[in-house]
Order: sequence, then C-alpha cells, then structure tokens
Amino acid sequence: MSEHDEHSSFIKTPKQLITAVLLAFVVPVLGIVMLVHLVVSRPHADPAAMTPEAVAARIQPAGRVEFASAAPAAPSAVKSGEEVVKAVCGVCHESGAAGAPKIGDKGAWGKLVPQGLETLTQHAVAGIRAMPPRGGNPDLSDFEVTRAIVYMANASGANFKEPAAPAKPAAAIAERSGEQIVSAGCGNCHLTGEGGAPKVGDRAAWAKRISTGLDKVVASAIRGHGGMPARGGFADLTDPEVKKAVLYMFDASGGKIVPGAAAAK
Repeated sequence: MSEHDEHSSFIKTPKQLITAVLLAFVVPVLGIVMLVHLVVSRPHADPAAMTPEAVAARIQPAGRVEFASAAPAAPSAVKSGEEVVKAVCGVCHESGAAGAPKIGDKGAWGKLVPQGLETLTQHAVAGIRAMPPRGGNPDLSDFEVTRAIVYMANASGANFKEPAAPAKPAAAIAERSGEQIVSAGCGNCHLTGEGGAPKVGDRAAWAKRISTGLDKVVASAIRGHGGMPARGGFADLTDPEVKKAVLYMFDASGGKIVPGAAAAK
C-alpha cells in the first residue's frame, strides 16, 4: 500500500480547478445578495429610518436644561428704618468701620444732628466720603434712607420725627357725565335762567348759541363769559366734561347735534 501524501491537493484536473475558482467568486456574491434581500424585505423596515433627520432624532441627548425667563419681581414693601440698618447701613454704622458714626455714639452723632435731617438724607443719598450712595444699595428709596437715618440718630440721642410716608398717586377720577355735571353746578343758573343763562328746555335759546358752532360754545364755557365763571366755577372740570355738560343741556332742550352741521333747530 502506498503512503498518503498529506500535501497533495484535492484538485486533480483542470475541470476541478475551474469549478473551484468559480465557486470562490459565486458563493460570496450569493451571500451578499441574500443578506441585502433579507434586510430590504423585512416587513417592519422603515425606508425613512436612515434619513439625516431620523438619525439625528435617535442620537439626540436624553435630556437638556433650559432656563426660563424670570417672572417680573413683585414690588417690594417699604422697609422700616431698622430693617434698612440691619440689611445695609449696619455693616459700617454698628462697628464704626471706615469712620462711620457708630450707632449709640452720642458724641459722633451729636456733631451731625444739628445739620438737620434733610441735609443728612441728601448726603446719604448722594454718598459722602467712604460711604457710597444709598449705602451701596441703589434700590433704597429716599424715604427708606431717611427712615434709616432717623433710626440710627434717635438711637444715638437725637429726637428726629419719623418721616411721613410719601403720598400714593391719586387714583384716576372717572369722567363725569353731562347730567352729573349739570346737577352738581351748572344747573344753578341753567335750570332757572339766572343771569341770562340759556335755560334748560329753552330750545330757541340753545339753538341760537349752538348755531355759532359747538366748539365755540364749549370754548366760551371753558374760559368763562358774561356772568359765567370759567368752567362754571368748577376748576376741576376737564374740557371733555364741559363739552358733555353743554351737549346734555342742549339735548335736554330738544336740540340735536348733527355731524357736519352746526345744530338741528
């Protein structure tokens, strides 16, 4: 029996060589084709899964931090003198730092008090020597600064009076109707015809006046004429209110203002 040659090839003929070469190319190609077909033919495959938008959505961070704009701060309550001192002025005035007159030092404050509260407030608001304006807190109002000075000075032997709180802005007064104005004052003459005033209800008298132009009648009532004082003697009447009063009395006398015309008689 002949000994087997372990290095011998299984390809013995040219036909076998050609077959081996073809298989070396065909088998990988078939494998790739089958793999592509498998991926594309998956029933749940999404054609848009590889778009840039889809990819960006899949790789975005799990979370992010956003800073919301802060809500407008509510107006703060007016601070007392003690509160201002504890929050601001006391930094120097409780220890006497930087030459500040120490709270309780009657000698130091005795030299300042004669200047008067108004002058001391002006210095504190504007800043003086080592002290910055308003003690370094620009949010303090003049009133709060004054309160702080009163608190410190009185705790050091002075007898300043607590300043009065600034007056609140007056609420807007609702505009009065023509009837209200006439009832409050104009009627004193126009309901009786006193002093030659055109009487409410006298259509002829009112038509004669309005025929010259409504604006002229209103202007005359505003500045006053004859025996009638300016604004009927009520200085707080506004121009629109004077006009309302004139129109009310004219309408109550049977007249009617027609746009584009002086008056209807």
